[in-house]
Amino acid sequence: MSTVFPHTASAPGKVILFGEHAVVYGRPAIAVPVTQVRATATVEPAPPRSGLTLIASDLGKSVSLATASQDEPLAAAARITLDHLSSPEPDATLTISSTIPIASGLGSGAAVSTALVRALAGFLGHTLEPAEISTLVFEVEKIHHGTPSGIDNTVVAYEQPVYFVRGHPVERLAVAASFTLLIGDTGTHSSTKSVVDHVRQAWKRNPARCDALFDQIADVAEEARRAIETGDVDALGLLMDENHALLIELDVSSPQLDELVDAARFSGAMGAKLSGAGRGGNMIALVEDNLTEEVAEALREAGAVQVICTTVTTTE
Repeated sequence: MSTVFPHTASAPGKVILFGEHAVVYGRPAIAVPVTQVRATATVEPAPPRSGLTLIASDLGKSVSLATASQDEPLAAAARITLDHLSSPEPDATLTISSTIPIASGLGSGAAVSTALVRALAGFLGHTLEPAEISTLVFEVEKIHHGTPSGIDNTVVAYEQPVYFVRGHPVERLAVAASFTLLIGDTGTHSSTKSVVDHVRQAWKRNPARCDALFDQIADVAEEARRAIETGDVDALGLLMDENHALLIELDVSSPQLDELVDAARFSGAMGAKLSGAGRGGNMIALVEDNLTEEVAEALREAGAVQVICTTVTTTE
């Protein structure tokens, strides 16, 4: 039964630290939430028999659940949630807003879906566990990405650093020493689905070469996990550089991403790499706290349209 009060929920963005693309093929990946940017959903009661209206204010989008297509992501998230709760369609208005850049590797789609699922469930009097939310959002991710790895919905739903292998239970990552990341946005939107498809075609043409690269990326991710869990921040920077070089070999970087990565390194970053699908979107740089502003300014001078600073804090 619906409550009579509005219900609001939110979800963070995310960045992948290690393991992009290889994660789709069963190798490990590491991702962390970015709480400085968030998607927020608010559900309010609507007049009787009006049904559920979904409004994405940032996109100028307004859809009715009753008439929306099956592959409309907001409607799909709402339908999946209602089915999971065995709930009829409520008379309500659900409004989504987000400060997460779209198509930039920061998990915008997963964050919007997660906020929507949380808010709608809360409005209907239910509190869902992160594992439930992640499973529901994964179904929506298929619309966004075709063959998603599952890492976006996992890290966003749990809001904790995670070590992820497709088909295995998620592992929340123990962080022994805090570290600071700068996220530099190229300003170029990148379709995760198209880049993932590009890698899949390359894998089909030459599986031995791609599998060898995936294995090397997996080795880097395993080493990075050990570095994070032991607090060896210095090692992380070198591993980020190594991961970026392997992603270049997979042909998923771009001149803009490489330029930002080089700018970060030359200005004092401990390491840098693209984050996410590539071909645009964001890169990340590991920085010492006393060099944060210097590296951020170098990224802006090299063309970054936005620089976000986030700290991955220690966990108990």
